[in-house]
Amino acid sequence: MGTQAFDEVMGAPDGGGTRSQLAELHRWLSETPPDELRRRQHSAETTFRQLGITFAVYGESEAGERIIPFDIVPRVFLADEWSRLSQGLIQRVEAINAFLVDIYGERRILKEGILPPDLILGNAQFRPEIAGIRPPHDVWAHICGIDLVRTGPDEFYVLEDNARTPSGVSYMLENREAMVRLCPELFSKFRVAAVDSYPDMLLETMRSVAPRGAVQNPTCVVLTPGHYNSAYYEHSFLADSMGIELVEAADLVVDDDVVYMRTIAGRVKVDVIYRRVDDDFLDPLVFRPDSLLGVPGLIAAYAAGNVAIINAPGNGIADDKAIYSYMPEIVKFYSGGEPRLPNVETYRCREPQALKYVLDHLDQLVVKLVDGSGGYGMLVGPTASKAEVEVFRAALIAEPQRYIAQPTLALSTVPTLADSGLCPRHVDFRPFVLTGSQGVRVVPGGLTRVALREGSLVVNSSQGGGTKDSFVLMEPCSGMTQTMPGMTQGMAGIGGLSAMSQTIGEGGAS
Repeated sequence: MGTQAFDEVMGAPDGGGTRSQLAELHRWLSETPPDELRRRQHSAETTFRQLGITFAVYGESEAGERIIPFDIVPRVFLADEWSRLSQGLIQRVEAINAFLVDIYGERRILKEGILPPDLILGNAQFRPEIAGIRPPHDVWAHICGIDLVRTGPDEFYVLEDNARTPSGVSYMLENREAMVRLCPELFSKFRVAAVDSYPDMLLETMRSVAPRGAVQNPTCVVLTPGHYNSAYYEHSFLADSMGIELVEAADLVVDDDVVYMRTIAGRVKVDVIYRRVDDDFLDPLVFRPDSLLGVPGLIAAYAAGNVAIINAPGNGIADDKAIYSYMPEIVKFYSGGEPRLPNVETYRCREPQALKYVLDHLDQLVVKLVDGSGGYGMLVGPTASKAEVEVFRAALIAEPQRYIAQPTLALSTVPTLADSGLCPRHVDFRPFVLTGSQGVRVVPGGLTRVALREGSLVVNSSQGGGTKDSFVLMEPCSGMTQTMPGMTQGMAGIGGLSAMSQTIGEGGAS
């Protein structure tokens, strides 16, 4: 990476030391012995293991359930930083929703030549089966996870958009509980915005998009592929936290374009489904006929306006990294203004000139599959072997349309507890944004992922990354009452979120 990274606690490499607003955090790190930090961190990870907060690693002979490593040093966002980020996130998510409404409807953005039609209509993530269907209240992207990276004090960039079934919110919540239990002194030093209201916010969002004509208290469920899915813990956690049913395909039936849940007391009409099942498997009558994870007739019920599906089928097109490269144009087209959050510079390998540049600079770039996720199918040129570079070169030449490339950024770092003590490690950030019939809300926190290996830029848990709690500081005179010490009185302990009473008035995404 050529230049030394900006550290979010220590500041710029040549900035003369600690950022003044975070002096208390630096003092805490200096005064707390590493062995004590390590003890607290091990305590959190032991509890996570006992609770079953795990994920599956695919493609390994010893593949199984693992916990995501937790780091005890929080990441901190100042109030003014968060205000700017929130404005940019709201603008971007509103544009994503408008884009989905448009491409499955009038397709103005194609007619006006902003996007090449083949990029949409020939995309595997575009679902012609649902073109013309309008979801309740015209909300498509109910839950978005927008991945951000930082390179300097005021330099934030969107790395990718997640509008299908973004995961990770359970780690945001459990990480906060761990920090409250293990490091309560930090919540006396800082006024940290609460995140424990997320399940209430999510349930409120789900109820708000129930089909018109639904009962006053619409029936909401979480649809999971089952306990073998890598994010099953999160599915169960969220259903339990919201007080709604966790269902699998066999628990649902469609009759006369109405979805019902089978219960011991008989059928119960379902109004809103938070699905954690991919489009391909959602309805065997419309998508993959061999799917055992979906509900036959679900899309017909959806088209009839009798059920809301969160997130809407077809959203995967907004996750595509080739579409991502056009997001500045998309945001401007639908909002009428310049993007508040810029993209990382991106080369579309489907374009001959971009492909030539990428092939000539493979050892300097990050190359990604347009439909890839989880850190798989990615080349980090500066740290790749010659053999790995040549494998990607052949793949790019064979199928250039499947790839995009980006410069290798000097991602910001945050002090992280390593075997040798506190060391800077690179981080990214996934805030969660909820859209209901009443508008868009940004959860005041998110999932910070950290690359635990020295020098690594890959933060994905499947590639050896870990997580940190993310503090969003409130203005001293903001008038808000969501301070953590008061919020946590009576908490049963880490993992007790589903059982404890919610003390915040507003009821946030995964």
